Amino acid sequence: MESRFRVLFLVLPLAALTLSGCAATKKLFGGGNESAPPPAELPQGQVIEPEVERREVKEPEIDTEDFEIGAFAGIMSIEDFGSDFVYGARIAYHVTEGFFVEGTFGQTKAGLTSFEILSGGAPLLSDADREYTYYNLNLGYNILPGEVFIGEGRAYNTSLYLIGGLGSTRFAGDDRFTVNFGAGYRFLFTDSIAVHLDFRDHLYDIDLLGEEKTTHNLEAHLGMTVFF
Repeated sequence: MESRFRVLFLVLPLAALTLSGCAATKKLFGGGNESAPPPAELPQGQVIEPEVERREVKEPEIDTEDFEIGAFAGIMSIEDFGSDFVYGARIAYHVTEGFFVEGTFGQTKAGLTSFEILSGGAPLLSDADREYTYYNLNLGYNILPGEVFIGEGRAYNTSLYLIGGLGSTRFAGDDRFTVNFGAGYRFLFTDSIAVHLDFRDHLYDIDLLGEEKTTHNLEAHLGMTVFF
């Protein structure tokens, strides 16, 4: 009889432990009759309210004028006739940011040839025929637009350009069909005032010294223009 009571006391705790383990297993694997809590309601509208501090933006005052006019002065070397001071004027129209059309006028004076200096004879040309005047119509292209920084916080717009075209040269009493080409550098001090440094070669045929040949007449000048 006593042994039966001992077995009963051992079986009852084991049964209680088994029942509690089953209940825990049901909760772990989603079993049981208990319903899951309802999902939290999402807030309506925008969840994050950005706080962006507004600041004033000052727009650059850049002229939109496409015409450019100015004057220049420099040195021109006339083949066989030495070098002398040259001056003139230019006017340009900027078709796009890259291309522009330019008309130029220049004037200088031819010196004595080496033959005239060495021979000591009569000059080949009169003073009036030594006047050298040219008119050109050119097409230019800005190949390297950029900026130059001078000091702290100060930048200037610049552009390296190629240019070439056709024209006419009045020299030695005759008008000569002329081809010219070269390169230039434009430096804008302000949005409307620019400084130019140009190098040009003017080519035309001449037979003044007995044999017809194509002459190269080199020019370097510095100029200033205004946009309007």
